[in-house]
Amino acid sequence: MPVLTIRLSEDEERTLGRRARQAGLKRSTFVRKLIREEPYETAADVLADMERFRGDTRLRVRRRR
Repeated sequence: MPVLTIRLSEDEERTLGRRARQAGLKRSTFVRKLIREEPYETAADVLADMERFRGDTRLRVRRRR
């Protein structure tokens, strides 16, 4: 199963925590909700969405072994 790792600045951490509290969710649950919010129809949709984050050093995806 792939693992998504995101590095956040302290300001981004605070923002994430605030938004999760407002939604009444734990931070991890809130992030999962955000990820699943917009389903992809085709692989082209996934690639188009990935373009926005290309080169962002805070993102890393790896596979568990």
